[in-house]
Amino acid sequence: MGVTPQEKEVLRTLGRRVAEIAALPDQEVRRRMWKRLNRLERVRPLIQTQAYVQDIWDELIPPDQMQCADPYWRAHELDLRKRIYVWENFRDDRVIDDVVGCPYAIYGRISGFGMKVIAESSTTPLGARAYRTSLVEERDIEKIQTEAHIRVDWEETERRYERLCDVFGGILRVEKQGPNRFGFSPMDQFIKWRGIEQMFMDLVDRPAWVHEALERMTRGYLSDMLQLEQLHLLSPGNGNVDAGSGGYCWTDDLPQPDFDGEHVRLKDLWARAMAQIFAGVSADMHEEFALQYERRLLAHFGLTSYGCCEPLDRKMRILRKIPNLRRVSMSPWVDIERASAAVGRDYVYTHKPNPAVVSMGEWDPELARRQLRDAFEKTRDNVVEVNLQDLHTVRNQPHRLREWTRIALQLAEEYA
Repeated sequence: MGVTPQEKEVLRTLGRRVAEIAALPDQEVRRRMWKRLNRLERVRPLIQTQAYVQDIWDELIPPDQMQCADPYWRAHELDLRKRIYVWENFRDDRVIDDVVGCPYAIYGRISGFGMKVIAESSTTPLGARAYRTSLVEERDIEKIQTEAHIRVDWEETERRYERLCDVFGGILRVEKQGPNRFGFSPMDQFIKWRGIEQMFMDLVDRPAWVHEALERMTRGYLSDMLQLEQLHLLSPGNGNVDAGSGGYCWTDDLPQPDFDGEHVRLKDLWARAMAQIFAGVSADMHEEFALQYERRLLAHFGLTSYGCCEPLDRKMRILRKIPNLRRVSMSPWVDIERASAAVGRDYVYTHKPNPAVVSMGEWDPELARRQLRDAFEKTRDNVVEVNLQDLHTVRNQPHRLREWTRIALQLAEEYA
């Protein structure tokens, strides 16, 4: 992971700009707003233009602008450029901080459960993927690993830390970090081994076998997270941590009152679960084959979130059984009025606009305005955050994100 003197100066220059932005009073204003939202106080809808996918960043920050050659330092360069780009172009409600994370060198976690994924990808850019079964015989579920074997290379962790301090020392805060938020999606993982169509047939033809597989996965998740807790490898997650399919984890409700100030526990963290592949199944089937397992995992955490792209407006009856549920993701496919009534003021309502509004052939800002106003009208009695995500393209017109965010922030002020 070599960095040349020229690349080091590039990184330090970017770091100085990030530090300037992070020191602005606006960042504290944003922190307070997220904390109020996560306390379920009615604040204006908070806006996040969430560009997860690398394809969109290739349009916003073209690869030829990047100057670091080594993949490790190139990733840090891109992270810094993203923070600066967001602030200077579509300033949403996220907090820009001055932290560079140094992950612990952790090995032996449950990752893929030791299973092989067989997939066929479309030749079309951003096309679909078909999963082929790697669980051929019923006994093949015995291959699903149920035990993590976690170890830490502290010498490698220290080497990583020293490299980062050498580059960013005196400019940005380098922090050693372990896991600070957890996410679970057992059924979405299962379909990658079994195939989507076959999985749905299995729910009817061999439900006991599916339950056995999900039980093994749940044991694997539990082994992983409990070992991390027992080895004191967890880091605080009540700050500038992305909650997943929603906003940020800023909260005064965590860590728990009995936190000793040093050893972070699962109950001091947020966690999230989802079952996107169950978009079209009934609430009862969702409960039987997803939520009953996810709930056992989420019960270990202080605050939880649920959902991603699956419509949940007809499923709040079962979601209310989740312990410490604090936010629910309402996808573009929900009936907003029904979802608003079902969520009420009991949870944060995560409104997810259809990302096609900034990706279709012609940019129509008035359509974006109408869609957002309609959503804000129907959720005026909820505690609302807006998460525009799953963006793959803006047709090489980055101004679309600037204009969408500006419209969203203007309208949000009207519904404070």
